[in-house]
Amino acid sequence: MTLLAVATSGRGVVDPDTPVLHADNGALLRGRGAFETLRVYNNTPFRYDAHLERLTESAARIGIPPVDRAVIDRLASDAIAAGGHADAVLRLYWTPGRESSQQPQALVLVSSLPVGLDETRARGIKLISLTLGFDTDLRATSPWLLAGVKSTSYAVNMAAEAEAHRRGVDDAIFLDRDANVLECPVSNIWWRYGQTLETPSLDLAILAGVTRAEVLRLAKEDGLEVVEGVWDIERLRGADEVFTSSSVRELMPATSIDGKSVSDGNPGPIAAQLHAGLRRDALGS
Repeated sequence: MTLLAVATSGRGVVDPDTPVLHADNGALLRGRGAFETLRVYNNTPFRYDAHLERLTESAARIGIPPVDRAVIDRLASDAIAAGGHADAVLRLYWTPGRESSQQPQALVLVSSLPVGLDETRARGIKLISLTLGFDTDLRATSPWLLAGVKSTSYAVNMAAEAEAHRRGVDDAIFLDRDANVLECPVSNIWWRYGQTLETPSLDLAILAGVTRAEVLRLAKEDGLEVVEGVWDIERLRGADEVFTSSSVRELMPATSIDGKSVSDGNPGPIAAQLHAGLRRDALGS
C-alpha cells in the first residue's frame, strides 16, 4: 500500500513524509495504542460508526483517555479528501500521547488499496494452521490479556503472516491449545457444510469483526443457516468451502488448508455470493 495522506491532532493534514509521533509516545514505547482499519468506497468509509465504537472500546480496555469523536471525525474527513483516491484504506489511531504530557493523540492515515486483491480473490488463498498455545477459557476470562482488542501491539499477528508466507501460503489460521479454530491474523474465518455456515463464537475471545457482522446479516438474508460455535481444525478441513472476512480484503475464498484442497481447489460459490452482497451494501447499489 502507498501512503496517500496523514492527519494528526493539533496539526490536521500534514505531508506524508512529515514526522508526527514523538519518541516517547506510549503507542511506540509500549504498544499502548488502539486502532481501526476500514475501507473507503466512493470517498465514504464503510461502517464508520461501528469501527469508531470498537476503537472507543479498545481504548478504554487499554486504559487510554476516552476517544474524542469530533477530532477523529474531522481528521478522517480531511485525510480522505487529501488522499485523492475515492477507494482507499483508512486507518484510525488513538494513542496516549507523550509520557511527559499525557495528552492523547489521534493519527489518521489514508493509503491506496493493496495491489491484486481481486486477482487473489479470483484464484483463492492457501491457509496454514498455527497454534497459539493458550487456553481459550483463560483468555476469555482474563481482561488483562486484552482479547478482542485492536491494539498497536500487533507483532504476533504480523509474525504469523510472515510465517505463512515463509511456508509458501497466503495466510494463517490461529488455533488454541486444544486445536480449536479461532481467527486469522487480520481476518475472521468461515466455512460451509451444505446450506449451513459456521464460524467461531465470540465466546472464544476472538475479534468481533465489523465485516464479520456484515457477513452474519447477509448470510441470514440469503437464507443460510448460521451457527457460531467451537470446532477443531478437522471440522474446517472437511468443509465444502472456506473463506475469510476483513474490512480491507473483504471476503477471500480459501482453496487449501495445511496442504489439503478445499472445494476441489476452487473458490466456493457462497463466498462469491456474500461478497457480491457486501459490495452492493458498500457501494449503495
